[in-house]
Amino acid sequence: MLKGSLFHALGISDDLQLKTFANKTGISVSKLRYYNDSNVFPINSDLDRILINSKLTATQLRLQLGMLNNSILAEIQKNASSIYEIIGEIHESKSKEKYSKVFETSYGNMFKGNCLDLIEDIDNESVDLIFADPPFNLNKKYESGINDFKDETEYLVWTENWVSKCVYLLKEGGSFFVWNLPKWNTHIASILNKYLTFRHWISVDIKYSFPIRNRLYPSHYSLLYYVKGEKPNTFNHQRIPLEICRHCGGDIRDYGGYKDKLNTKGINLSDIWYDIPPVRHSKYKNRNSNELPLKLLERVISMASNEGDLVFDPFGGSGTTYIVSEILKRKWIGIEIGDVSTIQRRFEDIRTQKEYIYDIQQNKNVLFTDRTRKMRSKNGYWLPETLKKATNNR
Repeated sequence: MLKGSLFHALGISDDLQLKTFANKTGISVSKLRYYNDSNVFPINSDLDRILINSKLTATQLRLQLGMLNNSILAEIQKNASSIYEIIGEIHESKSKEKYSKVFETSYGNMFKGNCLDLIEDIDNESVDLIFADPPFNLNKKYESGINDFKDETEYLVWTENWVSKCVYLLKEGGSFFVWNLPKWNTHIASILNKYLTFRHWISVDIKYSFPIRNRLYPSHYSLLYYVKGEKPNTFNHQRIPLEICRHCGGDIRDYGGYKDKLNTKGINLSDIWYDIPPVRHSKYKNRNSNELPLKLLERVISMASNEGDLVFDPFGGSGTTYIVSEILKRKWIGIEIGDVSTIQRRFEDIRTQKEYIYDIQQNKNVLFTDRTRKMRSKNGYWLPETLKKATNNR
């Protein structure tokens, strides 16, 4: 049984029907599969052939595929009353699965189950910060035994479901971050644009795949940053140290006559983050699957919330969001559909992670860390105080 919106619209349910339609239209089976599996609307001669042989119009096909352009949306808006009389009120079916609390801490509560069930029971407009790291739909099997692969259409429908439900949880001025591959975040951005205000598309420079022939090397994850309303309730500026040579401590960029104008608290954080290392060291790695770096969550939570604020992450994974929230004294709610024992063990051994977070905080909002200061001083490179001294001696 073949799946997909295009095949459904064309009445194609098996390989024989697909081959028959391909022969009638002169469009290859592989190209028809591409349109169907990738949710891409056919254009030019391919569209003409599909319409002639399906006896559909372009508008009918768009409606059946759910790919509505602005012209169709304008007509729907003009005829909203008539359409409502036909379809009536749409009620989403609620899952009957239940979740259960696994453990609680000084600041948070950890649940096991489907996040959609928990979201239904969290008060609307009660959450200050949402950070979500959903499955990437890569046909990957996790330690829990759960495989994250769905048909692309099914994945996007599921994505819109959890994203739109999370929106209702945010307070006015609350922040919503979504970590995903760029491909999926283009779709998630189109959902969030309907409800929230776009702040940033943050590119985090971590290579997540091997080079692919005839493609650019995928070397960044996408972190979407949205806010409910015109501006965030909380935005704590984050500054990072000046980038220097890790071997000698020398300048990588030539700041010329502007060195004395650099802020001693560090360089303004941009929307491209080069300084987030992947989790590889066994001391901090808690599972074989990829897990979020502590530094990433420390930055997001420090930037977009204050002590006592409520943080929600609907996809627990290895529990990085919850650990950082606990250390930074934020209240938190977490849930994981798979095994939560890894998360629980992390809380039982939180001291090492506290030390790591403390080290991160000691080495931000400064132009040079203590270590780089010593290296630069030893090798004769400038420091703010040496520039000031040189200026005073003129």
